[in-house]
Amino acid sequence: MAEVVLSTQGLTRHFGGLAAVSKVTLEARMGQLHAVIGPNGAGKSTLINMLSGDLAPTSGTVSINGRDVTGHAAHQISRMGVGRSYQKTNVFLTFSAFENCRLAAQSRRGTSMRFFRPASRLSDVNRVAEEALAEAGLDSRAQSLASELSHGEQRQLEIAMTLATRPRLLLLDEPLAGMGAEESAAMVDLLKRLVRTHAILLVEHDMDAVFALADRLTVMVNGQVLASGSPAEIRANAAVQEAYLGETHE
Repeated sequence: MAEVVLSTQGLTRHFGGLAAVSKVTLEARMGQLHAVIGPNGAGKSTLINMLSGDLAPTSGTVSINGRDVTGHAAHQISRMGVGRSYQKTNVFLTFSAFENCRLAAQSRRGTSMRFFRPASRLSDVNRVAEEALAEAGLDSRAQSLASELSHGEQRQLEIAMTLATRPRLLLLDEPLAGMGAEESAAMVDLLKRLVRTHAILLVEHDMDAVFALADRLTVMVNGQVLASGSPAEIRANAAVQEAYLGETHE
């Protein structure tokens, strides 16, 4: 069995009297892509926010690499080898693609207290940034301003920035949102490459992409897990068809 990188047990988040996420248990394994799907309001973004440390759970546990990280801050979880992308593209538009990745790589270096040393002279940081851009398929756009990149390229850049932090686990929140067919196909190809060397937990509404990529799916409705299993098992699940996929989904 592939190594478990992320696991949750009974993960729950209340907002006042509302249970946005209730008793969610799941795993993400190295070399596999676990997709979390469900209608709007199902609790998917709340779930991923708890996994990344952006939101503390009300109850339940989160473990990364076998270590309990429940309630840890986002920067602590990030340093344990977790990369996160957001629904809204989160890049520095006035910086080049390379500079965006260099900043991400620098975050792993700590400080040497050499405040006036140019970042361009940090050869190890520059190398990591270059490798991350190449892995994300953006090496030819390294010197382009982020603002000059297409929407799809900006989403690739955001993933490149996570790669520059050398993660083992990628938490990706709707990376295909707003893309056309060509950009979506490029992102699917990128995720297929990345899953070979990472554990990926993907929140996504594009069902064609999900079923093309996922090794395992968890379906959420009203904050709870409705079903979890292989793509074939989820396709054949009558409750899932009724609640989300629809009878005609193939």
